[in-house]
Amino acid sequence: MKSYDFVSIGGGSAGFNAARVATGLGLRTAIVDGAKDLGGLCILRGCMPSKTLIYMAEVLHLAQKGKTFGLNIRSARANMKAMQARKKKIIAEFAAYRVEALHAGKFDLIRAHAFFIDPHTLQLSSGQKIRSKYFLIGTGSKVSVPPVPGLADAKCWTSDDVLNLDFIPKSVIVLGGGIVACELAQFLNRIGSRVTLIQRSQNILRDHSDAASSVVQKALADEGIELFAGTQLQNVAQNARGVAVSFVHDGKLVVRRAAHLFNALGREPNTASLTLPAAGVKTRGRGRIVINRWQQTSAPHIYAAGDCSGPAEIVHIAIQQGELAARHAAGIKKLKPVDWSLLLNVVFTDPQLATIGRLERELTEQNIDYLTASYPFNDHGKSILMEANYGYVKVIAEPKRGRILGAEIVGKDAGELIHAFSGPLAMKATVFDLLRAPWYHPTLGEIITYPLEEIAEKINGP
Repeated sequence: MKSYDFVSIGGGSAGFNAARVATGLGLRTAIVDGAKDLGGLCILRGCMPSKTLIYMAEVLHLAQKGKTFGLNIRSARANMKAMQARKKKIIAEFAAYRVEALHAGKFDLIRAHAFFIDPHTLQLSSGQKIRSKYFLIGTGSKVSVPPVPGLADAKCWTSDDVLNLDFIPKSVIVLGGGIVACELAQFLNRIGSRVTLIQRSQNILRDHSDAASSVVQKALADEGIELFAGTQLQNVAQNARGVAVSFVHDGKLVVRRAAHLFNALGREPNTASLTLPAAGVKTRGRGRIVINRWQQTSAPHIYAAGDCSGPAEIVHIAIQQGELAARHAAGIKKLKPVDWSLLLNVVFTDPQLATIGRLERELTEQNIDYLTASYPFNDHGKSILMEANYGYVKVIAEPKRGRILGAEIVGKDAGELIHAFSGPLAMKATVFDLLRAPWYHPTLGEIITYPLEEIAEKINGP
């Protein structure tokens, strides 16, 4: 039986980067991954394919609005086979780079599925067993199927199916109002599908502020998506013609029918097959692994990172967590845990929604004083000429010195603009520090200066 110092279970963002760091620190390391295709969720079925298609749909949307910009574009339609060909070419290049890195690393790559038979031993699907002093669980997540009558038996699409479409669906019902649901509902609508989105909670994008989610919701509705929020799903029924979804909305029973059904009601940790009790690893909810600030599970020699442990299912966080786990296992001193006060999040709808740092809801719950100021995109020169009038920029700061605590942007290219706060937030900069920097006119980035100036006036007076 082969023995290692450190084994990553899963070769995605968390597992690969943990193994890379562990190897660099001198640990005998292996990655165990039995997936049909190597690369992880982000590259193969998540971030990169979705954003590739979403951007192509945005180009199509702008072309269809040509008259608004004084352009005579007679016809702009989606060619799904051509779009898929471009997506596959781009993703193949990303995946090939990751596969090359996995094979070229100074760690062993074991192509097998695995589960624990005791705290230090894995049984592999190949029939072999391996032992390790330390483990990192980075098995990601899978699509969740909530207990809605008829849902489990219906022919539902997952995000994988939507990302692989080579035709334009006539009509689609989207169940869910999270990031994946909203991004792909807008994608489907823009390529020419009739889309109905049904969300259970009162607002789409419920992890974000009501104000921000309301902007995105209005934009989706303005584009023609039929959107229901605050619903109670009753039943899903499948027949030869398609699917019918029954739900309660505003106290009334509503039925909507479509040719296809897309289940975007969320994901859950992909941990069920690991036999974690045999290793002494505790979970909560639907299999989410419980971790401490060093990524250790209830079995201290076993770490977890990424979607399977949370608390944020974001690639750069998974990488941070995996690297931290490897360094902690190697005994590196003076480590710092992931700094959640710098949390960065982006939703790739149009308008985009991006946040960083500590936001109003959290500060209010903790009775922390703060100042806030915002400025709308529909009163800013560059966004007006771009016909990008949805949304606003909001800055949140400490009230005495003006140290920036967080920011919220919903609007054109918010995912790019939010990075104007990344460095300053990490460096504990103030609104006065940012106002000393140059801001070019006319740019989208310039809009950030207006709430900065308003907060500065609140602190120092006009």
